[in-house]
Amino acid sequence: MFNTQKPSLEELPSSAQLIRSTGIAAASAVAILVTVVLPAEYNIDPTGIGGVIGLTEMGEIKAQLAEEAEADRLMELEAGKQSNLMNDIFGLFVGTAQAQDAEVWRDETTFTLAPGESAEWKLVMEEGQTAQYRMHVDGGRVNFDLHGHGGGQSVTYEKGRGSTGNEGEIVAAFDGEHGWFWRNRDSSDVTVTVQLRGEYAEFKDAS
Repeated sequence: MFNTQKPSLEELPSSAQLIRSTGIAAASAVAILVTVVLPAEYNIDPTGIGGVIGLTEMGEIKAQLAEEAEADRLMELEAGKQSNLMNDIFGLFVGTAQAQDAEVWRDETTFTLAPGESAEWKLVMEEGQTAQYRMHVDGGRVNFDLHGHGGGQSVTYEKGRGSTGNEGEIVAAFDGEHGWFWRNRDSSDVTVTVQLRGEYAEFKDAS
């Protein structure tokens, strides 16, 4: 075990020496900041020493890279805004086009049936062709028979009693005429509206 001797009071630094050392350290730190850190990191060279020893160039490069990074960020942000705007416009356009297309009907007919009166309308279609329809009854109810006939063949697609309307599609089972027979079984007049689109040659009154 070694024993060390405590320094005597004469060997310890005085307060003045400590203050002077602290001042020297602070001055050195300021000098390093002004001559090294500022030119190299921030492209600030108040003494001109940074330019002489090449540190200013490092600062210029870093500053330029920072500017380019900020420009890229702003560009990407602007591009994102434009992309979102275009997507919104495109979505609105497509949605409007789809909504308009959904309401475009090739043919439409409206007729009124007195109590006990009937009507028949047919589509001229080839086998496999498809037509979409929408039927609306105003003022009462009707009985209907959706069927087809042609070439010695006949088929019933759907029947309804007390109907106020429906919608769907007809897929022709064979070449011929395919459509509805309606009869008003109410005690007051009813108005029937039929809208059609799809694959067919003609929509005609077959009453």
